[in-house]
Amino acid sequence: MTKRIVVTGLGASSAIGGDVEENWRNLLAGVSGTRSLDHDWVATYDLPVTFAAEASVRPETVLDRPIAKRLDKSAQFALVAAQEAWKDAGEPQVDPERLGVDFATGIGGVWTLLDAWDTLREKGPRRVMPMTVPMLMPNAAAGNLSLHFGARAFARTVASACASSVESIASAYEHLQAGNADVVIAGGAESAIHPITLASFSSMQALSRRNDSPETASRPFSVDRDGFVMGEGAAVLILETEEHATARGARIYGELVGTGVTADAYHITANDPSGQGAARAVRAALAQAGAEPDEVTHINAHATSTPVGDPAEYAALRAVFGERVHEIPVSATKASTGHLLGGTGAIESIFTILALRDRVAPPTINLVDQDPEIPLRASSEPQPLAEGRQLAICNSFGFGGHNAVAAFASYES
Repeated sequence: MTKRIVVTGLGASSAIGGDVEENWRNLLAGVSGTRSLDHDWVATYDLPVTFAAEASVRPETVLDRPIAKRLDKSAQFALVAAQEAWKDAGEPQVDPERLGVDFATGIGGVWTLLDAWDTLREKGPRRVMPMTVPMLMPNAAAGNLSLHFGARAFARTVASACASSVESIASAYEHLQAGNADVVIAGGAESAIHPITLASFSSMQALSRRNDSPETASRPFSVDRDGFVMGEGAAVLILETEEHATARGARIYGELVGTGVTADAYHITANDPSGQGAARAVRAALAQAGAEPDEVTHINAHATSTPVGDPAEYAALRAVFGERVHEIPVSATKASTGHLLGGTGAIESIFTILALRDRVAPPTINLVDQDPEIPLRASSEPQPLAEGRQLAICNSFGFGGHNAVAAFASYES
């Protein structure tokens, strides 16, 4: 028997807010979190891109110092968001062996790794921190969340580039359906705004180079889009079986009704321009939800603002929804938050859930001259959603040909 999986807690930190409420308020207000970088290393390495969407609240200012110093920034963000989500969910009383963690990152502890390399070269092996490996490993966030919350059912990590955290949500859905847990802490985190990543993404011409106008650099669907903007932060969803949530009287934000995960098998960095793999992921999520494409009322698009990525996503959506795709309110929220890489799907899932709750599709900022080849119904202003039951999808696609889609519905008991 298929179980109903509900969302009972939310936590987030990004360039536009240190918690969910601030993120949502600033997203609806059209705030851009992108700024010029104020670090000596920008000039030291003569970086071609001098801006990014750094988190507005530094995680080390939130966590106790003894905890923060043993965690890479990515795991710090994960813990901050998870603490918020857990509190928001009412700090559920759950058997530790029925509590699981499904978490994600695209890159992991890159700052820890490269700082340790600098220390080794400059000061020798005796000065390398003994906690270096536990801090840099990709499963550090999942492991530390398991320790912090006493989650003993499982603590699993997904690393599928920019599709990672939607895949972690898909894993959580499967684990709850299989009866492996009653409550799952799911999401993703990333803190990789580093000279090496900025240089590398820039070399492959993936980043916007609008150094003179950082706030408007991310322009999804625009005719003059020229690349994505690096972001950082984390987002966490507390997912439960409806039975467990209602038994404890939990407040329910919405329902996770289906997920879809596919692979392009096309190119290590480029999307399949036909959108076939992404379209299969959308169809799989809707099939698992027992829903038809005509029932979808909102789309949170992956929409990175790259010249080739946005048209491929449009091709995928049109393949699924046909001409009706032009009527569905679409939001491209990376224009505000930047691209959180492995954390991006989780925060966009939160935005999708809140859009259904408040009956409003967030704006896509910086959309002045929309590409006629991508005629989606996006707007620089919030778009109202209809009354009645809402069904939305959240898309995430990543290097390696990873496609992941989550379908959420407004909750009706």
